[in-house]
Amino acid sequence: MKDAPRKTAGSQSPAGKVLFLPAHAVYYLQKGMLYYQRNKLDKAYLHFKRAVELEPDNPYNHYNLACLLSKLGRLQEANRIFEKIVGTMDNSVPECYFLLAINCGLLDELERSRDYLRRYLTVDPDGEMADEARELLEALEGGTFVAPPPTYTQRDLLLENTLRHTMKEELLGLYIHDSNFKKILNDHLYRGPDSFKEEILHFYGLRGDEASKKALREFVRNPWIKERFRHLALLELKTLGESGKIEIFAGGTLQDVELANYPLKMPAWREEWQQVVNCARENMRRNNCYDERFFEDVQAIWLDFINTVYPAAPRISRPETWAAALEYSLARFHCLSLTQKELAQEYGVSQASISGKFREINEALGLDRKAYQNMLKYLGHEY
Repeated sequence: MKDAPRKTAGSQSPAGKVLFLPAHAVYYLQKGMLYYQRNKLDKAYLHFKRAVELEPDNPYNHYNLACLLSKLGRLQEANRIFEKIVGTMDNSVPECYFLLAINCGLLDELERSRDYLRRYLTVDPDGEMADEARELLEALEGGTFVAPPPTYTQRDLLLENTLRHTMKEELLGLYIHDSNFKKILNDHLYRGPDSFKEEILHFYGLRGDEASKKALREFVRNPWIKERFRHLALLELKTLGESGKIEIFAGGTLQDVELANYPLKMPAWREEWQQVVNCARENMRRNNCYDERFFEDVQAIWLDFINTVYPAAPRISRPETWAAALEYSLARFHCLSLTQKELAQEYGVSQASISGKFREINEALGLDRKAYQNMLKYLGHEY
């Protein structure tokens, strides 16, 4: 995303031109950025669109709108805007070429994706996304970046690279707006690498709709999957509140089992663990800065942490300290501008204690690495 220029008379573009911004256009752009930061994307879309209407000659208004459309999974609409920017408005915004390449790859337009990657590297060979562009281009051109199984296509390579670094919101946008994406996601569940399968199973669990539950139920019936993935799928179904009999492949045959009684290796949930989640969610609601999807994510991060470190369960003397670290973990994962100092004041704990607990969560889950590799780097670098 491009921040709204703060000068009222005009601002300097990368090309050295002065872009005069009426106050009302700046207002809508800044409000749009605020809603985008809070992940209220429908409102952000309305404000970005209004800024474009009021200032149609400003390429950065168009750029922000296209980034948001990409995030929502409306890839073709986004591409039309990116192409307009570099074609008729301002060709000094090289990020457009990279984002065009990513979107074209997701649309299975591989030749266009390769072309835009080459253009990006020609225009901005030392740009922030140059390394990612070279890796993707090598993969698409059959270079040495990836040694895929023989059944993989170039489309699979690009999708795997992209989906690995996509946050829940971007995946949801593609899942909802692109029916072909659902098929691709399900295909990768069966023939992708193991770490990728874990991510897809977890995504289905987070999504929790009937289509996701059906995909999980079909997965556990398959005789050719590894037992630990069957276990993970059953755990996701159980977490979603599914009960009753479910058909699974076990002991060399299909059989019905009672999901509620099926033994899954998971820790018995403790009241002190729930207190941490409750405390974090209460503080988040007081601030009124998060939409509902963030409340799901903060709980998912805590569940992942507990399941990852178990049986070495964390010692919790003050739930507020862990809750502050948990909210900070959420902010780091989503690249939100929230500091440990601010959280220390809100929760009434020390900044050092938050830092120590966050370090434990981060080491267990690799949140910093995942956040750095996030698709948001592709879609404008930051909220």
